Amino acid sequence: MTFSTASLLFSVAVDDFNNDARLDIVVATYDANSVVALLGYGNGSFAGESMFSTDISPILVAVDDLNDDTLLNIAVANSDSDDVSALFGYGNGSVADQIKFSVGSQPQSVAAGDFNNDTQLDVVVANYDSGSISIFIVYGNGSFASQLVYSTGPDCYPYFVAVGDFNNDAIVDIVVVNQNSNDLGIFLGYGNGIFATVILVPLGYEVCSFSVLVGDYNNDRKLDLAVANGGTDSLSILLQTC
Repeated sequence: MTFSTASLLFSVAVDDFNNDARLDIVVATYDANSVVALLGYGNGSFAGESMFSTDISPILVAVDDLNDDTLLNIAVANSDSDDVSALFGYGNGSVADQIKFSVGSQPQSVAAGDFNNDTQLDVVVANYDSGSISIFIVYGNGSFASQLVYSTGPDCYPYFVAVGDFNNDAIVDIVVVNQNSNDLGIFLGYGNGIFATVILVPLGYEVCSFSVLVGDYNNDRKLDLAVANGGTDSLSILLQTC
């Protein structure tokens, strides 16, 4: 089944955006400077698209409750305007106008996690051209603290970011895929919104990785990493041993 949207689509997220217990779809539309929502009927078909404006060249979309009101919101990294758009949901499939937060150069990816143990989700952004990540502590009203910036390492171009507990201390950590340097950057969290200096994990020569997925792949109750490598047409699995 094919559903028409705007041109040049880069990422997709799935969740229930209108609280009808049916899964919906949100897509980042790079050329149209917007995100598109397709509300599901629960039978595999979807309503016509609803389009919500972002800043310039949205490239990756994430969904979660960023203002602690039990309603889903949308965060999207805007590659060519060097910012992130937050669109707060009303619970009926529509969203408020975007609120923009400046980040580093060419943000490529965004993810959410509770970085300071206040039960409120925070936001991390991978800044490709800046060789850094931006971390925003989010308050319960949906406002964002000033960004904290961490280097992803020398000659590193972070392309994709994900979160999880990678050292089994019940504190959320961050992992980024670094292109050009062909490695992963892991930031171990202290649980107060602050992170240690990046730890670089080599992936191999010219792997040119594009994304990382966090999960327990060997059923040992430790989070592992799966990395998609565009340069070598391969998948790397990194099992946690600590």
